[in-house]
Amino acid sequence: MAGNISTTATPITSCLSKLQSVNGLFAIYKKQGPTSADVLNTLKEALLKEAGVQNPNPRKRKKQSLKMGHGGTLDSSASGVLVVGVGNGTKMLSTMLAGSKKYVAVGELGKATDTLDASGSVTLEKDFEHITRSDFEEKLKTFTGDIMQVPPLYSALKKDGQRLSVLLKKGHKVEAKPARPVTVYNLTLQEFKPPLFTLDIECGGGFYVRSLVDDLGKALSSCAHVKELTRTKQGQFTLEEHVLHEEQWTLEHILRTLQPCTEAESGGNCTKPPKADT
Repeated sequence: MAGNISTTATPITSCLSKLQSVNGLFAIYKKQGPTSADVLNTLKEALLKEAGVQNPNPRKRKKQSLKMGHGGTLDSSASGVLVVGVGNGTKMLSTMLAGSKKYVAVGELGKATDTLDASGSVTLEKDFEHITRSDFEEKLKTFTGDIMQVPPLYSALKKDGQRLSVLLKKGHKVEAKPARPVTVYNLTLQEFKPPLFTLDIECGGGFYVRSLVDDLGKALSSCAHVKELTRTKQGQFTLEEHVLHEEQWTLEHILRTLQPCTEAESGGNCTKPPKADT
């Protein structure tokens, strides 16, 4: 009996130790619905359970048995690439915030919402029949390059340590943040079937697709909001090649796709990420 207990305990300890020794970056698929933090906690819980930790609580940071974070928050209603740092890889996540990102956004003309996406309440309705594809493409040129952008009120930005979106939901009055410089590397109209349109966007850090679509609607003498949003690339990680879906959230799959950070503590470079299994 004692022999059986020792043989089962050793692999669990070994697995947890192996998990805690992992350092690097990898990408997971975030589905629509949960917040980025919720998705990270689900991932953490799955890995700790696999390592044999009883009743893991990934939200308890004081007794954190697994150091993990994500780079670049995706809205609850958005899906796509979410880059995760584990161990010393968390120190490389700032590069994910500042680096290039790609999105596919489906917008809807004629309706504005308080959140600037489909999760909010409609605040304005305007005609859009006057807008042609050529009008739309012409306006896109003014939103390409280095531009100024006002972040949405409903966002992960903070005031006095609390997210603006949380303050708004609590009924607090929140003032818009001042316009700030952002960069749009590429912006193309893929599909135009009013009231719906589809944009391909490549942008830098701090950029909000919801603000872009809202501003586009106004520039076209109408209004608009984001109906669907998918991040297809963040840094070196792409939706097609690198993301791990929920059924692949295991140590084995992470080790296969991990972009190790050998000099993370001193700000060293990471290697190119391997492709995920499909």
